[in-house]
Amino acid sequence: MKEREPKILAFLCNWCSYAGADLAGVSRIQYPPNVRVIRVPCSSRINPFFIVKALQQGIDGVLVAGCHPGDCHYISGNYVARRKFAIIKSFLEYIGIEKDRVQFAWISAAEGLRFAEVIKEVTEKVRGLGPIRKWGKIRRV
Repeated sequence: MKEREPKILAFLCNWCSYAGADLAGVSRIQYPPNVRVIRVPCSSRINPFFIVKALQQGIDGVLVAGCHPGDCHYISGNYVARRKFAIIKSFLEYIGIEKDRVQFAWISAAEGLRFAEVIKEVTEKVRGLGPIRKWGKIRRV
């Protein structure tokens, strides 16, 4: 029997991470095909509840990737994102979701190979966790 492939949703910053994904594609670097990409202007523009909603609706794991700290097109957007996602990870743990289901990475436009490596790592971590079985406290809302 074939092992179930996890569904991964990736929110990628337009200026760096999305360009890194594009570089991986045009360079024909292999990475798992079970990732769906949403291009956003900046990693700081992601509402943390988009992540919760994605997990609630059947996505097994989420990757948020942005510019390296100090290289943000919007000056300090990635610092805002870093603070925001530290909070969302603790919130997910509170509601009973494994914190490894949500990963954050800094990927520049020139790092196509790094993008592929991050996708492989996220896929392996989420595959190891299996499907979400328990929603804990969020079911009561």
